[in-house]
Amino acid sequence: MKITVMLSKSYLTCALFLGFVTRTIAQFDMSSNKNLAVYWGQNSYGAVNPSDTANWQQPISYYCNDDVINTIPIAFLDEFYSTDNLPSINLANTCTTVFSGTNLLNCSFLASDIEYCQAAGKIVTMSLGGATGSVGFTSDSEGAAYAQTIWDLFLGGSSSTRPFGSAVLDGIDMDIEGGSQTGFVSFLTALRTLMDGGSKPYYITAAPQCPYPDAYIGTTLNEFAFDAVYVQFYNNYCELTNYGNPNDWDYSTWANWAETVSPNPNVKVYIGAPASSSAAGSGYVSPSTFTPIIQETMAEYSSFGGVMLWDASQAYANDRYDISVKDALLGGTVAPPPTTTTTITTTTAPTSTTTVTVTTTPTTTTTTSTTTTTTSTTITTTSTSTTSSPSPTATSGTVSCAGVAAWQSSVAYVGGDEVTYGGDLWTANWWSEADVPGGASGDWANDGVCA
Repeated sequence: MKITVMLSKSYLTCALFLGFVTRTIAQFDMSSNKNLAVYWGQNSYGAVNPSDTANWQQPISYYCNDDVINTIPIAFLDEFYSTDNLPSINLANTCTTVFSGTNLLNCSFLASDIEYCQAAGKIVTMSLGGATGSVGFTSDSEGAAYAQTIWDLFLGGSSSTRPFGSAVLDGIDMDIEGGSQTGFVSFLTALRTLMDGGSKPYYITAAPQCPYPDAYIGTTLNEFAFDAVYVQFYNNYCELTNYGNPNDWDYSTWANWAETVSPNPNVKVYIGAPASSSAAGSGYVSPSTFTPIIQETMAEYSSFGGVMLWDASQAYANDRYDISVKDALLGGTVAPPPTTTTTITTTTAPTSTTTVTVTTTPTTTTTTSTTTTTTSTTITTTSTSTTSSPSPTATSGTVSCAGVAAWQSSVAYVGGDEVTYGGDLWTANWWSEADVPGGASGDWANDGVCA
């Protein structure tokens, strides 16, 4: 027995070494329909689990030790014009030091981490906006000029205030969730011109919400040739939990946009999903539920590009939800490993991991030391998710509206908030802003007539 253990350790050492030396790193391919994009930067899990520090967001390179993730948008550049007209970025628990006299983070220590991810065949981009972002322009000329700022700070240009030092990111992502679209097309067009003159490929993506057309970037999507869109199928009536309802689930609408409206005939449409039940107000589905959704959508639509997850910290804390998604994209089986292990998919041998599972005949499927089976085959939600029908549900009779404020278009509401509107009491089904109670968005449930 002792000899067997020693041989196993020797084999593992050799396998790791050979895998590191001979493994060919696959370069990123935007045309693929098996890509997985996972946001990093906001420590989403830590924000809702402040006491579980062991599962808080790790440095970006931590998520690049296997072949599961293909794209990492860094979230977020949350303000276009801050002190000294430079942008500000927010990276939660990762970086807090700013350049002197600015609100721009100096995270140059992340340069080697980013370059490590890029060397592993992944692309790393800068996401602009976010749910609370203050982004936008007053004119087309202002937008066009801002392209040089982004190029110099994050991409192929040069500046004394580059947040990630020598690292050259691979593009930008537009996660615009408020404000005007003025200047966006001019900004992106000017930026694309700079990218086309660069020394490597650059990419421009967007993250619209699933109601079509998106209120905050829909016009821009129709006028500029994005490479991919990460459609957020959560926190809305068209979310993943309503996949079985053709009146709600609207991936086909986005696929039609890709094929008939987008200026880029090769644009890819991703299914954006929460990586755990705590990653969004609603829309999370289990791996066993998500797998057929992914594979059926992939088989039906040529514009399908893969899956986007919010976010890395949530995925890793949720039994490596990202692995189950990647398995679905590759046509494998759902087998998320325990939270204490990290498993790699490779055609040669595992690379560096926290815990490595080695088989005597390496295969191209993900291997794990423990298989977790989920028996549910219907679309369900966890106890922390909220679902509802897309249209308001009227309740007979009258209800008390004492102390309930009137609905206001400028206020952001979350699921469970109550308002009065049109003489009725309404309850928000999920996050909502500027969507009228009783409107087509389905944001509000009608609780009855105010007494």
